Amino acid sequence: MRSSRRCLRTLLLACAALLTSASAWAARPLRVIYPRAESQQDARQRYPLEVLRLALAHSGVAYRLHPSHTDMQQARSLRMLEAGRALDVVWTVTTRERERHLRAIRFPIDRGMIGWRVLLIHRGDRARFADIKTLHELSDLRGGQGHDWPDLAILRANGLRVDAAATYEGLFQMLARRHIDYFPRSIAEVDGERVHNAALPIELEPHLLLHYPSALYFFVNPRNTALADAIRLGLERSLDDGSLLRLFHRTYDRDLARLGLARRHIIELRNPDFPRDAPLQRHNLWFHPEKRP
Repeated sequence: MRSSRRCLRTLLLACAALLTSASAWAARPLRVIYPRAESQQDARQRYPLEVLRLALAHSGVAYRLHPSHTDMQQARSLRMLEAGRALDVVWTVTTRERERHLRAIRFPIDRGMIGWRVLLIHRGDRARFADIKTLHELSDLRGGQGHDWPDLAILRANGLRVDAAATYEGLFQMLARRHIDYFPRSIAEVDGERVHNAALPIELEPHLLLHYPSALYFFVNPRNTALADAIRLGLERSLDDGSLLRLFHRTYDRDLARLGLARRHIIELRNPDFPRDAPLQRHNLWFHPEKRP
């Protein structure tokens, strides 16, 4: 009898230990490492990082958020994420290839603004662009993009002549030195970039607006379902309570007003690598210059 009681007590203690261990594991904060900015002058990181913080705060899950130890270019960060090394989340333009290798949270955190593009040009070159109305006319000039950016393939697929640069900062130098004629920039990025590069002889072209379907998503490792679920839930909750849209307006309204989008001539481009299952039917997720929410 005593032996049976000892066995039972041992079994109960073992079960209690397992439950305690499981509870401790469940309560352990999610590790969320994101890529450190490629450049100290890179303003592209600020808004996606604020969206990530907002989503995690709305998820109800404990987390620890911090940057990677070193900065890394886009292609390397995606390789590291796929391998499950050093990174837990990356925000980047979605493509069919990226969605095959990584787990996409299919929610356009930038409202698709990454696909609305104005042109940075060399200061004093406005007249060269004043009469351009078509892709064919724009193809007479030479653009520039990052060598590992999906936009490079998109622009080339539409017949545009585009040179590839190894670094983000190098593109501004290429434009300043007239190695390229224009540098297409997202309407979400260009205002900050003009400020950071004010010393260079570049300016904003005033009348063209390129557009192709595109979206900035959060991506995680395919096995990291816990983080994917937390981010997805947090995004939906922040959309429902209005905090995500308030962050968007607070971040971009003033800059978008300065761009004069309503008066610009839109040139539509196709994006052959845009995933078919993007949530385009959810109209409240997407930005349009003439349909501001």
